[in-house]
Amino acid sequence: MRFIKKMDLFILKAYLLLFAGTFFICLFIFMMQFMWRYVDELIGKGLSTEILAKFFYYSGLTLVPISLPLAVLLASLISFGNMGERFELLSMKAAGIPLTRILQPIFLLALIICGGSFYFQNKIAPEATKQLAALVWSMKQKSPELEIPEGIFYNEIPGYNLFVEHKDPDTGMLYGVMIYSNTSGYEDAQIVLADSARLQSTADKMHLVLTLYNGERFRNMDSSNNGTNAFRANVPYMRESFIQETDIIQMDGNFSLMDANLFAGNAQTKNLTEIHHGIDSITAAVDSIGHSIWSNVGRYLNKEFPAHRSDSLVLVQEAANDTPFDSLYMALGQEEKSEAWKKALSRAQQTESEYEFRSLVSADNNYTLRRHHIEAHKKFTLSLACMIFFFIGAPLGAIIRKGGLGVPVVISVIIFIFYYMINVGSEKMAKTGEWNILSGIWLSTAVLLPIGLFLINRANKDSVVFNIEGYKQFFQKILGLRSHRRLNRKEVVINPPAYTSVRERMATLMADCADYVRNAHLHRMPNYIRLFFHYQEDSTVIDINARLEALVEELHNSKDNVILMHINELPVLVPDAHTRPFHNPRWNIITGLILPLGLFFFLRIWRYRLRLWHDMVQIQKLGSLINERIEKQEYE
Repeated sequence: MRFIKKMDLFILKAYLLLFAGTFFICLFIFMMQFMWRYVDELIGKGLSTEILAKFFYYSGLTLVPISLPLAVLLASLISFGNMGERFELLSMKAAGIPLTRILQPIFLLALIICGGSFYFQNKIAPEATKQLAALVWSMKQKSPELEIPEGIFYNEIPGYNLFVEHKDPDTGMLYGVMIYSNTSGYEDAQIVLADSARLQSTADKMHLVLTLYNGERFRNMDSSNNGTNAFRANVPYMRESFIQETDIIQMDGNFSLMDANLFAGNAQTKNLTEIHHGIDSITAAVDSIGHSIWSNVGRYLNKEFPAHRSDSLVLVQEAANDTPFDSLYMALGQEEKSEAWKKALSRAQQTESEYEFRSLVSADNNYTLRRHHIEAHKKFTLSLACMIFFFIGAPLGAIIRKGGLGVPVVISVIIFIFYYMINVGSEKMAKTGEWNILSGIWLSTAVLLPIGLFLINRANKDSVVFNIEGYKQFFQKILGLRSHRRLNRKEVVINPPAYTSVRERMATLMADCADYVRNAHLHRMPNYIRLFFHYQEDSTVIDINARLEALVEELHNSKDNVILMHINELPVLVPDAHTRPFHNPRWNIITGLILPLGLFFFLRIWRYRLRLWHDMVQIQKLGSLINERIEKQEYE
């Protein structure tokens, strides 16, 4: 017996082609979004093709784990939507194959994708993240190419602000040049005005050669003044005129790649083993800092603290009670008191600064520790997201039965945005320590997994999940909203109504409704205990409803428009809504014990009782009109 059937090969072939296409589309979209963050580091730096290729390569590797879940979701939606639209799923189900068996080959493939995603995050992605971080940092440090704009100040040359009115792109000459230089400090600022200039880079790209023609230089001669007299109007300055002058500016224009091992301490650049080692080291450091703080407190009080903190606090209190501070202070002279205050204030400020620094170090260590825990959990949650999105996408495609790139893409984007918002928000709360790490990282999985299992259950039972009428009827039932009859005239009537029998049965029904209204006292407040804990079926209303529906069904065969109008006006009775909230007695008891919920259903049942009273009166009124119309027809 073959393990892989032809049906499995057919489904896998249809799925794999779509998965490959959607994966590269998703990866391209995420890379464009990622590159937009670093557009300032890429543009105007004169980076070589090799450097740009490395940037795209490493950024693509780091974005593979987040692209896989979206690709699985989109491919599942499109593939099963296509099979549903072409009635291939219907044919398989008609052959007796359940949906769970149809999903089996893709389920096994999703398991392989989950395992591959975890391996990729644990082995390849950390090294790619490390190399990308070093590359991005090196790109930020590289000096920009000399693209001098016209009409604005250009400050990309360290220590210089350069203004050019006009430049000749053919010769490279700059005209109407004004330079503000503060290379020697703001007290020795220089302003240079020149008719023209030329700015070139040396062959080794380590210096810039600035040649100025026909200009003047203004320099502040009082370099010793400070910020207080820097703005005096009588500060002397030197004015120098020149025909040609050359300045050498130190500027490294070469690209220098930083060592990637400098980023090895980041949690994102570690695999699981390294993360666990880092957690142990950081935890030991945090414990050491806490022990050091506790020891300093003990030395500050000149006491040897016991191991238990409660005993230590007792010693602190005893030390404070045994020391006669007031007596010692009053015995001092005025100068000694002032000196004591100064020493105490200095010591307190020193202690405050020390513990503020320690608190910053502890907070930083705690944040790093949380980041390591978060990265360890994310390797599992991102891998599991591939399986969860398969659970959502495959049954959803089978339910909506729409293929192509239209509806599936819209639904996929909505679901992924919902997942992304939950994931990012909860992860941020976990990083700041406001939430527990497990709750923050696994929240998106806990929310989406039940949705996926629910969709698989509904799709396997061929339930209509997106039927608006079904949800409308559900909320009408919960809120007690009335439904109306919409009976149209039949073009062909095989069995016309027996009007004589109908008239007699309608008269009997009207009399029973009058007796029920008179004896049931529907306008009174119902008994709370009887509704929720001692339910009794109202057989009279059940019988009236059955007889009413039988009359309506028979009169629907009438060709008289007046009779059809009257039966459409007859109310739709809910025979048990005025007696209990649920059919299950346990649910009734639980609802009655939960007082806010029980009060809601109590008021709902009272509303149904008042409506039933009005409906009984309406049945009598409309029954009389129907009988009058039948008598008129018989007379004619």
